[in-house]
Amino acid sequence: MPAKPARTLTFKCKKCAKPVQVLLQKVSACSHIQPYQGICKCGEVMRHATGQKDAVESFIASGDSGWVHHHH
Repeated sequence: MPAKPARTLTFKCKKCAKPVQVLLQKVSACSHIQPYQGICKCGEVMRHATGQKDAVESFIASGDSGWVHHHH
């Protein structure tokens, strides 16, 4: 059984360099991607994901909180 992804991760804000905690977002039943999102105190939105390269790039590039991973 694969290990469960971490519920929270911490990154340094690109704008103000403060630590930002990102939370695991609701994910589809597939394990291709685990998207994370959080907002710094300065207002900068932080997005991160682990998983399949193209799905991760799609999530980070979307800048949309309504992003959904689809299988084609």
